[in-house]
Amino acid sequence: MKRYVRERLRGLVQFDEPPRRLAAAFALGIFIAFSPWLGLHIISAVALAWLFRLNKVVVITASLLNNPWTIVPMYVFCLWSGIRITGQDASLPEIAWDRLGFSDIFTVLKPFLLPFIAGTIVVGAIAAVISYVIFAWAVKRYRRSEK
Repeated sequence: MKRYVRERLRGLVQFDEPPRRLAAAFALGIFIAFSPWLGLHIISAVALAWLFRLNKVVVITASLLNNPWTIVPMYVFCLWSGIRITGQDASLPEIAWDRLGFSDIFTVLKPFLLPFIAGTIVVGAIAAVISYVIFAWAVKRYRRSEK
């Protein structure tokens, strides 16, 4: 798995673009990966890459950090962070599971909506800044080693 990830990242740094633009594309993809718009990550990646004229492959690839194996830990951490940021008491209410219908789901989850959105935006922005710095460094290092 480690080798697979390394090979995919090596493919991303080989695009013929300045390191800053590749890093911006990667950071945008990371931000999208943390976005709360579940199911719209690929569409968001393509649209924002087109809007900012960034490399679509790099943006989409970075946005795939959010996948079936990572979605639960990412969103749980974002929700936890959002609860801390907003200061809301978002304790889990008593739920009558045997009488819970589809229409009741919004009522049960409503107290978590603001902390979730706040957490995904803040954690996503921090992750994007960190990934920008690391990816720009990686591109420059890779290109120096290729000379």
